[in-house]
Amino acid sequence: MSKTILTCAITGSLTRPDMTPYLPITPAQIAESALRAADAGAAVVHLHVRNPETGTPSMELAHYAEVLHLIKARNREVVINLTTGVGARFIPSADDPKVFAPGTSLCHPLRRVEHITALKPDICSLDLNTMNTVNEIAVNTPASVRVMAKVIRDAGVMPELEIFDTGDLNLAKDLMKEGTLEGPGLFTFVLGVKYALNTDPQTLMYMRNQLPHGAKWAAFGISRAAFPTVAQSLLLGGGVRVGLEDNIYMSKGVLCESNAQQVERAKRIVEDLGGELASSNDAREILKLKPTN
Repeated sequence: MSKTILTCAITGSLTRPDMTPYLPITPAQIAESALRAADAGAAVVHLHVRNPETGTPSMELAHYAEVLHLIKARNREVVINLTTGVGARFIPSADDPKVFAPGTSLCHPLRRVEHITALKPDICSLDLNTMNTVNEIAVNTPASVRVMAKVIRDAGVMPELEIFDTGDLNLAKDLMKEGTLEGPGLFTFVLGVKYALNTDPQTLMYMRNQLPHGAKWAAFGISRAAFPTVAQSLLLGGGVRVGLEDNIYMSKGVLCESNAQQVERAKRIVEDLGGELASSNDAREILKLKPTN
């Protein structure tokens, strides 16, 4: 087994403060949680930011900049992965589905990558899904993805292609053929979102087998699928991801008290199955990222 890259998704945008008191909200809390996750074994931290007053998802450059400043002041090795997923949500009005309802965040694709140009993280997520969730639609049209991909490429940042279903992977391959994305790519499979990829081993094996030759990949599961997916992905040769963005429980009814707690458990799973976690510097070498300054 080669070394396994573990990513910790610190806060996300869908987990709400009323779900758990342990969710980091302010830039200082997000940075501290990321640093502790790195100390526990995470080579990569995947970061969203939030409005410090309300806890709602934020797209403000100042919030991202503060989080990165606080992390890099104490740890310059950890790989930084910033989201570009915020700004894709559309909730149709019940009276007129052409009109958006409260909670819609859909915006111009250039708005969604302003912080990437400004801050130039090591990696940023790039969602390729246009799909139903429970009461809303995630909208990432090929045209919007092309706009965002160009900005990411011009900034010298590696896109992490988040794959929610088979069509997303087909889109990624088409974008590589036309030169919008560089192959063979870095992919992350998202398992367990309703109306998207299932969490069974057959699904993950199928998706892995459809990847371009030489692609790097990881997978994570939502909620109860979080820790089983660590084992599945490891055994199939992929990286792993845990964190409060994806799951707030350690077991049924038992809330996770920190991101580091999830990282520690994932590390035990990896090591119990004969694997070894990659350090942040290992991850930089594996992914061919720029060295730390």
